[in-house]
Amino acid sequence: MTAMLSEWIDLPVSGPFDLGASARFLEGFTPAGRQSYVDKGGGSLRLAFPASPSWRPVGAVVRQCEPDGPVQVRLTASPADVPAAVGHVRRILSLDVDGAGFPELARRDRVIRELQAGLPGLRPVLFHSPYEAACWSILSQRVRMTQAATLKDQIARRVGVKVAVPAGAAELSGIQLDAFPAPRRLLELDHVPLVADVKNRRLRGVAEAALEGQLDAAYLRSIPAADALRELAQLPGIGTFSAELILLRGAGHPDVFATAEPRLHKAVTTAYGLTSPSVTDLERVAEDWKPYRTWVSVLFRARGEMAALPA
Repeated sequence: MTAMLSEWIDLPVSGPFDLGASARFLEGFTPAGRQSYVDKGGGSLRLAFPASPSWRPVGAVVRQCEPDGPVQVRLTASPADVPAAVGHVRRILSLDVDGAGFPELARRDRVIRELQAGLPGLRPVLFHSPYEAACWSILSQRVRMTQAATLKDQIARRVGVKVAVPAGAAELSGIQLDAFPAPRRLLELDHVPLVADVKNRRLRGVAEAALEGQLDAAYLRSIPAADALRELAQLPGIGTFSAELILLRGAGHPDVFATAEPRLHKAVTTAYGLTSPSVTDLERVAEDWKPYRTWVSVLFRARGEMAALPA
């Protein structure tokens, strides 16, 4: 079907949300690469991705005139894909989660109070899909993140789809972004460009799993997190760290404490003044973050990355 430009569509938001904070976070989110574009002048965010279940390419521009104000999206998509594409955008920006209770955590925990005060309105910004999160997990194995991001961009340019993304404001023109290849496209290739044989096989396995529904975000969030992690870890090349990444930053599960993320553990240890805690000890601390354990973890990561930026 021919892609068409939709009207502006309202995205329901429950709780604090600042698209500007999401855009700033996304600028430092290495895996996003060339599949996103932050328009600093117009205050909009533009995205390009294949949307399940059809996996046809979608272009999206999201706008918010002021923090905690209305959020809208405009799409370049086949008409039949618009509902699914809206769902993707809501999940990517964590707008599909009721955040009304998130500020309450700050009232009972000084650490979270400081995190939220330093990063107001920030919610996790996710991969476009669990499928792309799984592909990133494979591409980033045994290489630097910047190298993996360049590789992901090159694959998108060579065998992905160029997507027309609408403008965020009347005075701005639309742009084209390279969407990462959909699962069927990867399976059509004799070999994914620029990757070794072992990663090629693993990427094909991920593509097959996506088409079979094993990487469906709604499914992964509908079952107990422990079960989802076990299922994901059965995919070729996916270990504990990658399984957590796919569930938390791909499917967007809002309430899991990552057990295989040393940087998070170090940040929590420092913030709470702990002495040589075990992972179990840290999980006990995170119990008080429910039902937003993932969200708090992302605030720790974002604060750490901001602190690492040159003055």
